[in-house]
Amino acid sequence: MEKDKLFGIGVAFVAIFLVGTFASPYLIPQREPISDKIGVVVTILPQADFVKKVGQDRVSVTVMVPPSASPHTHEPTPQQLVEVSKAMMYAKVGSGVEFELIWMNKIIEQNKKMLVVNCSIGITKRENDPHIWNSPINAKKMVENICVGLIEIDPDYEDYYTENRDRYLQELDAVDAYIHERLDRFTNRVFMIYHPAFEYFADEYNLTQLAIEHKGKPPTPKVIQDCIDLAKEYDLSCIFLAPQFATEYAEAIAHEISGRTVFIDPLPLDYVANMQSIAASLSLEMEG
Repeated sequence: MEKDKLFGIGVAFVAIFLVGTFASPYLIPQREPISDKIGVVVTILPQADFVKKVGQDRVSVTVMVPPSASPHTHEPTPQQLVEVSKAMMYAKVGSGVEFELIWMNKIIEQNKKMLVVNCSIGITKRENDPHIWNSPINAKKMVENICVGLIEIDPDYEDYYTENRDRYLQELDAVDAYIHERLDRFTNRVFMIYHPAFEYFADEYNLTQLAIEHKGKPPTPKVIQDCIDLAKEYDLSCIFLAPQFATEYAEAIAHEISGRTVFIDPLPLDYVANMQSIAASLSLEMEG
């Protein structure tokens, strides 16, 4: 009888040990390792920065329009389409970027299972101007939309994503305050740029953007002369242009006003640093 009792206790102990050893992974939900990154595809570089700020180590980002390329003319490469086929999420700008208007349907055909997030939700869009990201206030909405998408495909990490989002939103608030500090004091609030990529920025900070290029077409001799006259009227000394566009027209106008050309990038990877740089460059122009 005593042996049977001891045997029963031993069997029970072994059973508890086996349950603890083999059953616990099924009783306690196990999160996937941080090394198993979520594939996210974006259209432009600023979105890559937004996704990385929210997703951190949990995401691997593919950018469809690479550095120095233009979202108005770029075509996806075969390797990019391979990455699309493996992605869990595509964050589109959603504001009428030509790349998306031309290629988005084909991109979705490559991977009908991936979640497509529209980053422009909640943003009041201007007709025929897709550059919504060049306003820190709009950037905040884009970040929030990206966060919603990441939580949808990876709900176990909701707290992780929201904490990262909130930290980055504070950075965007800080850069918004910095821009106001640099630019609010000026009375001459006009700047001239080759490609009109900063209308949302101008609206946000009560500036006037004078564009040399219109509707994607090179300026005619009359337009160039009009720009020279306007630059002189507003006593401008800088003609701004983006690295993604040709410089000769901007340089010609700068020469005629005894000024110079200055690059400001509408498609940065480091969004906050670039917004600070743009504000600093514009402030130098407005100081005269």
